[in-house]
Amino acid sequence: MRGFARQLLITALLLLGFAVIGVGLVAATHEATKERIAENHRRMLLRFMNQVLPPERYDNDILRDRVQVVDPRLAPHGEAVTVYRARRQGRPVAAVFTTVAPDGYNGRIELLVGVDVSGRVTGVRVVDHHETPGLGDAIDIRKSHWVEEFRGRRLGDPPLKRWAVKKDGGVFDQFTGATITPRAVVKAVRHTLLYFQEHRKTLFTLPVPRAGGGTGEGP
Repeated sequence: MRGFARQLLITALLLLGFAVIGVGLVAATHEATKERIAENHRRMLLRFMNQVLPPERYDNDILRDRVQVVDPRLAPHGEAVTVYRARRQGRPVAAVFTTVAPDGYNGRIELLVGVDVSGRVTGVRVVDHHETPGLGDAIDIRKSHWVEEFRGRRLGDPPLKRWAVKKDGGVFDQFTGATITPRAVVKAVRHTLLYFQEHRKTLFTLPVPRAGGGTGEGP
């Protein structure tokens, strides 16, 4: 019995040792790749950002000049949305919203929506979605140019009640066999413009949160 107990103890210690080593390797790998992952994410975000708002239009560090706002029109369930603020010689030029459309056919659709100080859309890009290939994924610029329909639009162009897909009496195209997805995106862009119209004056005066300062409330 003593030999059996001793064998169990040795086995348990070996398993514990392997577990400690495994956790250590995972932690070391995470630490070693964390900065690379963050840099890759930054580059991808900036690539989309430059498609939404041409970089020659601003001269500040747009990825640092950001605030977080909370509004159910921009994202559901009290989720904070990041707003990147573009300036030129210190003057506001545009804001780029990380708006969420929660009601896509297969769930949430994450967007970048650029709006200049006059309230005109500078561009829209879908940065993440789970829509059906060959149908709803036409919102992706790599699949079609549908999102370019928003460029240059503003509230009043078209009238607010026509900020919808054509099936709902609006001016924006829907996809054959897939109306839910474009409907969700159109609504999200419309809501972003409404939010910007209401908070345009205060949005550019909000202070940039300090590192580790947590999520800020919207204006």
